[in-house]
Amino acid sequence: QVQLVESGGGLVQAGGSLRLSCTASGRTFSSYVMGWFRQAPGKEREFVAVISWIGETKYYSDSVKGRFTISRDNGKKEVYLQMSGLKPEDTAVYYCAAKTEPFYSENDMAGGSWGQGTQVTVSS
Repeated sequence: QVQLVESGGGLVQAGGSLRLSCTASGRTFSSYVMGWFRQAPGKEREFVAVISWIGETKYYSDSVKGRFTISRDNGKKEVYLQMSGLKPEDTAVYYCAAKTEPFYSENDMAGGSWGQGTQVTVSS
């Protein structure tokens, strides 16, 4: 399996922007569909966005569509989540995820890989 390390989280005011990065280990990064999930305090982990193997297809949850953009750089073995128009309800631990098949929920992630998470806090 691939190992994933997230970075870029922090504290930002409502309306602000942040870019999360996820760096993968291993030599087959382009074999993985990559995505992001998040988990707010007291809530279940939820799907945020997914990007296909070479980035030609992207899919977002309704809650972030139009505000967040997922992208990847296979040469650098990295996936990114550009977040803009941040809201206090975006506050959560954000997790990078990888799997060789597409996924759209945590239930789809059996056999996949997770990063350790990075905290994003949006103040009002």
